[in-house]
Amino acid sequence: MPRLTEPRIPALEAEEWDSETTELLGDTAVDDPINIFRTLANHPKLMKRWMVFANHVLFKSTLGERERELAILRVGWLCRSEYEWAQHVVIALRSQITEDEIERVTVGPGADGWGDLERAILAATDELHADAFVSDATWADLSEHLSTQQLMDLVFTVGQYHVVSMALNSFGVQLDEGLSGFPD
Repeated sequence: MPRLTEPRIPALEAEEWDSETTELLGDTAVDDPINIFRTLANHPKLMKRWMVFANHVLFKSTLGERERELAILRVGWLCRSEYEWAQHVVIALRSQITEDEIERVTVGPGADGWGDLERAILAATDELHADAFVSDATWADLSEHLSTQQLMDLVFTVGQYHVVSMALNSFGVQLDEGLSGFPD
């Protein structure tokens, strides 16, 4: 899938935002908001409602940071969403995921070196991406390590970032300054 080199939907500057967007993003209006928010500023009502769900998945999920970020990176890779990948490489590195592990995410659950839970998370992500369903075997593997709420949060994390990846790719959201895309 080709990456758009120009946005289809512009990333608006803070001075182009309406009052609803400025209020929603708060202090980021004077800082340097990332391109996903600057693009979503074109549709403030959508952004407002999406952010409630996105904030749960990213900040209030019962999944540990490491588990969440492994799933998000795998979704970004599978969806060929370079923007998603680049943003979450930075977050993953702060979530005790090594550069070697980030590289292994590109191989998936079959790569050497994963623990049982990590392998199951990556397998579930692959299955949800391919079939919108977690197989019984993978569900059983996950259930050995995760609570019911964590299982639910995992499925919604993969779904959330699948939707975000589709939007980023289709809107042509460009990488933020200082980020690099997919590994060679």
